Amino acid sequence: MMKPLYLFSSGRLERKNNTISFVSENEERKYIPVENLTEIYIFGEVDLNKRVLEFLTEKEITLHFFNYYGYYVGSYYPREHYNSSYVLTKQVEKYLNPTERLKIAKKFLIGATKNMLRNIKEYSEKIQQLSDFELSIESLFRKILDAEDIEQLMGIEANIRQTYYETFDLIVDTSNLSFEKRTKRPPENELNALISFGNSLLYTAVLSQIYQTHLDPRIGYLHTNNHRRFTLNLDIAEVFKPVLVDRTIFTLLNRKQITKKDFVKGMNGVFLAESGKKTFVQEFHNRLETSIYSEKLKRNVSYRSLIRIEVYKLERHIIDDQEYQPFVRK
Repeated sequence: MMKPLYLFSSGRLERKNNTISFVSENEERKYIPVENLTEIYIFGEVDLNKRVLEFLTEKEITLHFFNYYGYYVGSYYPREHYNSSYVLTKQVEKYLNPTERLKIAKKFLIGATKNMLRNIKEYSEKIQQLSDFELSIESLFRKILDAEDIEQLMGIEANIRQTYYETFDLIVDTSNLSFEKRTKRPPENELNALISFGNSLLYTAVLSQIYQTHLDPRIGYLHTNNHRRFTLNLDIAEVFKPVLVDRTIFTLLNRKQITKKDFVKGMNGVFLAESGKKTFVQEFHNRLETSIYSEKLKRNVSYRSLIRIEVYKLERHIIDDQEYQPFVRK
């Protein structure tokens, strides 16, 4: 089974013959089998050299870097053999056509909103107060198809998210934690820190799957490109945030696997400590590898595979005009 590696400790990556090893600060060496390794997430201070990068390129292994506070810094990826000028041209054509771009962008928001509503419905049987939020989001959902441009669509998205996030204090057993409102850079409380960290993990997980297709991650449709390096992964991540990030948060807090002691304060905000990061990453990884039955494929597939399938569906829409339909959890 293909799997990623998460490095929280500081040290260095070295190439040893036909594999790589991680040497910790106290000079303990751990060999890393590369046969089934897809990507490496680096959270600690890790040194590496050109020999390691050449070997990772040969093995098609991606590196994702995060800083001390859990913010995504950047990626190293071997890309050349997946390049396709034809697909790139078609992808740009869809972006430059306002009608086509808006059509794709609406599909991302439709999928995201349906998955948010699915979360609320699942908890509304026990929490009656959620029904009012459900009605509000359904009302906003009906406005998506009437949006006339991306700016208007993003305004609807912001209202849907704001209403949806207000349900977190009802769904989650926060005890002495509370959400209040969404804040990002920096996150002002623990729940915001969890959302920001989880979203960063999802953005990179989606990015890794895009790298395995012919699509260019720099050209998105819902999120404006501007000077961002990548936007397509942000678009596709919207569909999976409620399923992978939010449900991971619900699980960890309701089971009290993450508590106030797993956070630190810094940069005028609140961030996950190393203990919290490790716990979150483990649960997030488990959820990515969880299999569900696919009606279309007639077999069980992991959520990680579903992300790749989502990218393929979008690619077919772009090059073959096969109607893209976003993933919605049943």
